[in-house]
Amino acid sequence: MKTRKQQIGIIGCGGIATNKHLPALSQLSDLCELVAFCDTHEERATDAAMKYGVPGAKVTTDYKKLLADGNLDAVHVLTPNNSHAPITVAAFQAGKHVLVEKPMAATSSDALKMVEAAEKSGKKFTVGYQNRLRSEVQTLKSACNTGQLGEIYFAKAHAIRRKAVPTWGVFQDKAQQGGGPLIDIGTHALDLTLWMMDNWKPKRVTGSVFSKLANQTDGNLWGPWDTAKFEVEDSAFGFIQMENGATIYLEASWILNMINPREAATTLCGTKGGAEILASGDLVFNRAAHGALLEEKISGGSGPAYFGGVAQKPADVEARGWLETLINGAEPLVLPRQALVTTQILEAIYESHRQGGKGIEL
Repeated sequence: MKTRKQQIGIIGCGGIATNKHLPALSQLSDLCELVAFCDTHEERATDAAMKYGVPGAKVTTDYKKLLADGNLDAVHVLTPNNSHAPITVAAFQAGKHVLVEKPMAATSSDALKMVEAAEKSGKKFTVGYQNRLRSEVQTLKSACNTGQLGEIYFAKAHAIRRKAVPTWGVFQDKAQQGGGPLIDIGTHALDLTLWMMDNWKPKRVTGSVFSKLANQTDGNLWGPWDTAKFEVEDSAFGFIQMENGATIYLEASWILNMINPREAATTLCGTKGGAEILASGDLVFNRAAHGALLEEKISGGSGPAYFGGVAQKPADVEARGWLETLINGAEPLVLPRQALVTTQILEAIYESHRQGGKGIEL
């Protein structure tokens, strides 16, 4: 029996749509059709529809009109953080499945509204933490699941850039995004770390947030930014204590005077051994055996010379997995209540800073 193709609508046709979601979905014409596009800038929606949509794909600047289409199965919400909640809640009320980009929301109260709307609707819901699907991350997760590290009681979540401030879109707009590198890239590192530990019960969070280098544009990877519009932090750090006593240190920055930055990476320390993902993408396990300290390095590596094949991008794997979830009725890889916890912790780091470093109970 031939599987019916999922009818997908795209809400938000900016950079994250055109660089990640649309190229991935366009390779999966056996599973889906891109039939509707929405953006507050009509020309962006039109351009996306012409390049990626089926013939006659609908274009609108009003997401409510897109959601009114009874033929749509699911929507991808790819808008600024502060709009995730209202659009996602409306999508569930309209009977659609939803994939929303990370972070789930700018605030935990908004994230909870989204989770509750999903559970009430009975529709599928996931969040775009595609870094879980990198090959070295999958290897590390397998090791954690089989107990190779023992009890993981200390971890570091790394999201550090030396100087790579995004100069496009609304990344520096606090009202639309809710924050800077902590909510932008720190969210990936924290998700990976919590997922590896399989520990979603935070107890207490303290944090420090800085805006020390926002006026120093020299040397930025993507060129200088408009310092007058830089409204968010440039660095943030959090100390997270879990209910079972485990502890996580989270570091996030777009600009840090540090020689060896690494992003979307984690360091795990367990009772049987440790592991960490390096800036190179290599995975290193460490343990004691035979009366000595041992290290085992698993390289990301490249294929044989002249070989044209490459591993699938995490975004491509994410898109296929999501569509197969919709077709088969399975649970998505990223569960909404997991993403809610991540949002709660990020918000608590900001709140701790506002309260002078006071510990925030969760």
